[in-house]
Amino acid sequence: MASVTFDRASRRYPGAERNSVNELSLEIAHGEFLVLVGPSGCGKSTSLRMLAGLEEVSEGRILIGDDDVTHASPKERDVAMVFQNYALYPHMTVAENMGFALKIAGVGKEERAQRVQEAAKLLDLEEFLDRKPKALSGGQRQRVAMGRAIVRSPRVFLMDEPLSNLDAKLRVQTRTQIAALTRRLDVTTVYVTHDQVEAMTMGDRVAVLNKGELQQVDTPRNLYDRPRNAFVAGFIGSPAMNLLELPAENGNVTFGHTVYRVPASLTDVATGNTVTLGVRPEDLELVGEGEGLPVHVDVVEELGADAYVYGSSEVQGEKRSVVVRVDGRKPPRPESVIHVRPSEGHVHLFDAKTGERLGD
Repeated sequence: MASVTFDRASRRYPGAERNSVNELSLEIAHGEFLVLVGPSGCGKSTSLRMLAGLEEVSEGRILIGDDDVTHASPKERDVAMVFQNYALYPHMTVAENMGFALKIAGVGKEERAQRVQEAAKLLDLEEFLDRKPKALSGGQRQRVAMGRAIVRSPRVFLMDEPLSNLDAKLRVQTRTQIAALTRRLDVTTVYVTHDQVEAMTMGDRVAVLNKGELQQVDTPRNLYDRPRNAFVAGFIGSPAMNLLELPAENGNVTFGHTVYRVPASLTDVATGNTVTLGVRPEDLELVGEGEGLPVHVDVVEELGADAYVYGSSEVQGEKRSVVVRVDGRKPPRPESVIHVRPSEGHVHLFDAKTGERLGD
């Protein structure tokens, strides 16, 4: 069984003021597809490289199964990594690229050919085995890199933004293939991306990092419906959740011309007299003039059945951006003013100072 455990694992680079990864504690079950996601510089690639043995662990431990691999060399960990740039040898054929690691490991020619053939069949690469990488498309090269990892039958797959060099259409197609393939192989997979849509569609669970700290790890649905703090709320979802600091007292949150009622116990524990109210674009409903929050329409993105209104509103004397999903067949005009309020039961409240979720 190849589970993965980060046990308060940290990484600090020489001369740095703080840890790039700070006390990361994470349990990844055998066969699970876990995605590490976050903005640039959040520590997700460093975490992956620590697991691969390419970065030193400053404090804490990393285990693969029951084996403590904290100080083991990369080759002793039995992991296979797929990089962003694929790193294929240009002078070798597809078959030679896929079987190269086996050749170095001393695997016999017949067994090597058999394992390459099996991987090529899985990845629909059989007709390309005699070609050089320059004769392949980006998506085909990516599958060759996957094949090179598969033939080794590793305990853990590690993938560092493997789709970032592909065009948008191919990324959508390939990400479903990767997710389906790793589940079929029943291999533990740790996948790094900065694209939260990719994370939500691929992962069994998603771990959100920011500034080296683990913010939340949960299923995609729970991350979307119950973000633990304002950072996760604003990062997960496309377009992002609207986050507005609003006056609050005794269970009353003032949303423009509307008073939104929430349990008084939530506003009573908040720091100060304001809370951060979060509401997703699809959970804002249009209301008449004089109700809700007035929003000045700047741009309208028409996507067919839906449209997204990107606008602004004055909240407590400051101009704030607001995004609203509306009927794509009857969108408002730019420069017009619409009025919106949150749908009942679809509001998230966070402490305006700490960013932590208020309530369960």
